[in-house]
Amino acid sequence: MIQVVKDGKRIKVSFPYNPRYIAKIKTVKGYKWHPEDKSWSVPISESVIMRILSFFDKEDIDFDPSLCLESLERDLLSRRCSSRTIKSYLHYNEDFLRFTKRSPMGVGNSDVRDYLCYLVEKRNVSASTLNVAINAMKCYYGNVLKRGFIYEVERPKKDRRLPVVLNQGEISGILSVVSNLKHKVILMLMYSAGLRVSEVVKLRLEDIDFQRKFIHVKGGKGRKDRYTILSDVAIETLPEYLKEYGESKYLFPSQDREKHLTTRSVEKIFSDACRKAGVKKNATAHSLRHSFATHLLESGVDLRYIQELLGHKSSKTTEVYTHVSNKELSKIKNPLDSLQIKE
Repeated sequence: MIQVVKDGKRIKVSFPYNPRYIAKIKTVKGYKWHPEDKSWSVPISESVIMRILSFFDKEDIDFDPSLCLESLERDLLSRRCSSRTIKSYLHYNEDFLRFTKRSPMGVGNSDVRDYLCYLVEKRNVSASTLNVAINAMKCYYGNVLKRGFIYEVERPKKDRRLPVVLNQGEISGILSVVSNLKHKVILMLMYSAGLRVSEVVKLRLEDIDFQRKFIHVKGGKGRKDRYTILSDVAIETLPEYLKEYGESKYLFPSQDREKHLTTRSVEKIFSDACRKAGVKKNATAHSLRHSFATHLLESGVDLRYIQELLGHKSSKTTEVYTHVSNKELSKIKNPLDSLQIKE
């Protein structure tokens, strides 16, 4: 087995004796031989790492894929991608290289197809997750490494899954069992304004317009700003919350008051509340946003306004709520109810 590992400011390379590989290593400027553990080392840089890996293209290599992805991270940062996108793209490219045990310049279409099959068969990922993995690899191999092979991979059709929607009784129950005022205000704002988890944790006091009854959501999905509505109940509750917890950089700070609460913390707050309220649906904190949109639709609010409040780029994204709304379905008389059943 060939091993390529980081060792301080150098890359250490180990392999069974092979004159051809030794000759190649000696072409790298600054190489060193370490007789004590029979390994070679070279100065660390992404270009050197890629060159070293190319020496062993047809071999299985034990190496840390993150060493090859600095250029991908720089590319994503230069395009101002979100931290979530950067994390996701780096993850899938690292995972792919660990799966293939080959260098980025040594992989091909068959490796990509094998990896995608592995994600489906072994990890049971959804079509949307599969598309994220494909996007991640296309970005690296297409945009950064300028390799065209990845574009031959066919995209899977997206799953047509409907969102989990809580009824108003369930939401009332969830809010009722939350005794911590900070936690209650977080869930209240998510439901009453249709906020994503990542949006509610980044709110600042100056984003709340009490007079106009609006919340200014800054840098939402796709780095888009938008305004959404602020409820009367939230207007009454927020001053009470601020009086108890005081003002800080973020509306919902973590223990370090210079940082905001994590999205994981909010998910736990919601899951604990669901458990206490006896909610059996497979809901997540994002279900509050789905419920906000569905309840607005059922109360007669035009779909175009809901699209604006949610910050959806396409109306097709918002139209999913027409499939979970009972606005028209509740008017249909069930044929069973028309039967006269003898007891």
